[in-house]
Amino acid sequence: MNHSWVKQWGGSLLMAVLAAVLGLGLDAAQASPQTATQAATKTAACPAILSHTVERLQDEKPQSLCQYAGKVVLVVNTASFCGFTSQYKGLEALNTQYKDQGLVVLGFPSNDFAQEKGSNKDIADFCESTFGVKFPMFTKTQVTGDGAAPLYKQLTAQTGQKPRWNFHKYLIGRDGKVIDQYSSMTGPDSKTLLSAIDKALKAKP
Repeated sequence: MNHSWVKQWGGSLLMAVLAAVLGLGLDAAQASPQTATQAATKTAACPAILSHTVERLQDEKPQSLCQYAGKVVLVVNTASFCGFTSQYKGLEALNTQYKDQGLVVLGFPSNDFAQEKGSNKDIADFCESTFGVKFPMFTKTQVTGDGAAPLYKQLTAQTGQKPRWNFHKYLIGRDGKVIDQYSSMTGPDSKTLLSAIDKALKAKP
């Protein structure tokens, strides 16, 4: 048997294996920056105001608000036993009318003003059976004071106005910036609110 041939063949095989391993390492190294860039882009795509995970009202499962990035968002603190509770009907109509254009209404039940004492299930049943609410609703949330939810702390900081009562509204543009805030007296069918929503929907993210 030609031992020099075996030695030569073995050396060639070893070199081939080393080349393959090094090649894989190079590919991985080249892929890492791309993956990091993609991750950074994904993070940047979700504005800070929506970088929160909250619990859905219907099943108390966590949901990221990042899924609403690029939309016009109307955030409302709600209550079942308030003089403004009938605004649920207008909010649902608003969400239905403009959702295909990029609007989403987000409801946050709150007992901050002592008019939402029921459980999350009680609230969900009430909203569905009384007003047919389909827009996203979340579990009971503190919206004022030191214990306010992070989202509401940001909304208050950016507008200089905390919710003064139930059905206070904050309008967020496609770019994730808070456009304005509206008191409970500004209903879902208010010309002021509708004009702001229409303008926001036409703006680019």
